[in-house]
Amino acid sequence: MRNKFPVLLFTVLSLLFFSCDEEYVPKPKGYNRIDMPPTTYRQLEATHPFTFEYSTSAVIQRDSSSIAEPHWISVHYPYFDADIQLTYKSLDGEKDKKKLNELIDDSYKLANKHQVKAYSIEESTVKTPSGKSVTIIELSGDVPSQFQFYTTDSSKHFLRGALYFKSTEIDSLSPSIEYLKRDVMKLVNTLEWR
Repeated sequence: MRNKFPVLLFTVLSLLFFSCDEEYVPKPKGYNRIDMPPTTYRQLEATHPFTFEYSTSAVIQRDSSSIAEPHWISVHYPYFDADIQLTYKSLDGEKDKKKLNELIDDSYKLANKHQVKAYSIEESTVKTPSGKSVTIIELSGDVPSQFQFYTTDSSKHFLRGALYFKSTEIDSLSPSIEYLKRDVMKLVNTLEWR
């Protein structure tokens, strides 16, 4: 019995040592699954110079910043802890041509502030079903706002929007960003001036 123990121990250790010929590869970092709320919409009923459809899982809030104007609002998503911040400016036709150019420049300046952390900034212009032109600015990287837009009728109305998340874990937010980008596009495609 005494001679069998070292042989048995050697056999077990040999089997353990030589049984695995594959290299161990650690699994990539994983994130919790995010279940998306149902996608249903309702019409903005506030007394703003614009209206649009927004998700029933969102709440309309007035902008509470010290520089906020009466028609600056936020479409807040409690489930995602995210906001679509909307800033509205009224225009007075040809007299405000310079103001319109400044508002458009400001939209680009605000998007370009994220250039330090952004991997890329892509710009595109889309036409809505009602014929409005909307400029979309999409940012990639660890930026607080991944999706921004502005639209105007060039004479009376200017609206700028930006999607913001409280978290900066962009990889884990990817499904949420895609979900809310669809909501932003629904907002844009149903936007009407009053």
